[in-house]
Amino acid sequence: MQLSAMPQASGILDGEIGVADQSGCFAWYELLTTDVAAAGAFYRKAIGWAVKDESTAELPYTVLRSSGAPLGGLMDIPEEGRRLGATPRWMGYVAVDDLDATAAQIRRLGGTILVPPTATNIGRIAVVADPQGATFGLIKAPTYGRRRPGRLDEPGRVGWHELLAADRAVIFDFYRELFGWQKAEAQSEPATWYQLFSARGQTVGGILTKLPSVEQPSWLHYFNVDDIGAATKHVVAGGGRILQGPIELPDGCWIARCVDPQGALFALQGARGSTSIEPSSASEIGWSAKWGGIASQGRIMLPKPKR
Repeated sequence: MQLSAMPQASGILDGEIGVADQSGCFAWYELLTTDVAAAGAFYRKAIGWAVKDESTAELPYTVLRSSGAPLGGLMDIPEEGRRLGATPRWMGYVAVDDLDATAAQIRRLGGTILVPPTATNIGRIAVVADPQGATFGLIKAPTYGRRRPGRLDEPGRVGWHELLAADRAVIFDFYRELFGWQKAEAQSEPATWYQLFSARGQTVGGILTKLPSVEQPSWLHYFNVDDIGAATKHVVAGGGRILQGPIELPDGCWIARCVDPQGALFALQGARGSTSIEPSSASEIGWSAKWGGIASQGRIMLPKPKR
């Protein structure tokens, strides 16, 4: 979370700039952590991201790249945040054309502005919460440009976005009105409790009602890997934990829910690959799966969008 205004730093995108309109889509991801160096080394090994220190005099900042294109950053949790009890977490930023108008709309729709529109090293941003308390970011004109979206299963990409909501049916209207997201149809009955959604015509995530035991609504981001077995082994070897999985989806893709060494939650998805894995037992695969204080209903039962 960017808690203080920072001048924008120059950024160069090793890819295509301005080739796609990302308005209403997730366009940047940021890990707030207690140990940037350790977190960078962990994700370099587990996901295969390139990690580069691109700090300015005003702000220490580390950029993550996949196939040369920047997709996110790492930064220390600010002291003010630590005093308020902030813990390591991933946050996704949704691109908008008019940051101030979108922030005002969030207030009208019952959401909360946690960090008002602010100039930062990654562009002009705001940090907000939906009416049920799930936090996410807004970003206008990202410093590092806009890359062509690519395939959902592209290695190194954030390929799925999952909202654990207090009430799935109620919260969807907030995001639909705010970003223009549309409901996407599932190919099986679990759609009655797991709502797929699309942004600019591409199915990119799902929304579900969390279990009562889950204290806080939140977003969970799935990172694509080539070999789920190798990635999960790197997670454990690097000091992280596998909270659930690997689990095979109907189309042959595998997923695993994880926590990094500093405590930030994330998920992996990818092919089985050549590395041996220890899949979850059948008893762990069901409509209600609780793991590490986060609960999910239905993600593991749904077919992924066609590649």
